Amino acid sequence: ELNIIIAGVGGQGVILMSELLGNAAVKDGLNVRGSEVLGMAVRGGSVSSTIRIGNGVFGPLIPTGRCDILVGMEPAEALRNISYLSPSSLVIVNTEAIAPFTVALGESRYPSLEKIIEKLTGASGKVITLNAVQVATGAGSQLAANIVMLGALFGTGRLPVRLETIEGEIQARFAAKLVPINLRAFDLGYQTCQQELN
Repeated sequence: ELNIIIAGVGGQGVILMSELLGNAAVKDGLNVRGSEVLGMAVRGGSVSSTIRIGNGVFGPLIPTGRCDILVGMEPAEALRNISYLSPSSLVIVNTEAIAPFTVALGESRYPSLEKIIEKLTGASGKVITLNAVQVATGAGSQLAANIVMLGALFGTGRLPVRLETIEGEIQARFAAKLVPINLRAFDLGYQTCQQELN
């Protein structure tokens, strides 16, 4: 059983990531359950998705403390899911923060990145950080930050999905001219995570 949470804000491609992963897992013959939680369905609202892979998985919801890998497309959104973590959890965080509009309105304060990482580190086994937007820009488009993070997720070595299957999903999903950029983004995310782990 593998329990994954992908958390971010609207417009970051969280749902696309979970669809690519879920479809690839199904193609590889795995049992998959998932659910999406859309906060305010506007850019800037919280979005999270759960993907559960394994034969013993029947429902889409991950119990508290049972998340194996938390992917934070946005630091504060990763922190919002801290109750699902345990000492065996792995966290991958995109360090590029998007302060919610409530901060812009002066109604709330955005915690510092250091504080967020500190809290996540205390609640999990390991935290891997990368600036997915910078990495994606290096691949050819900052819009591919979600694919960088998907690559990092695969770079953990914990997923039972074959690399060629997920790469096939990326090729099938994007327009031909965007495929090389997204495959490069995936590869860079994968390599970045592997380097952090070694």
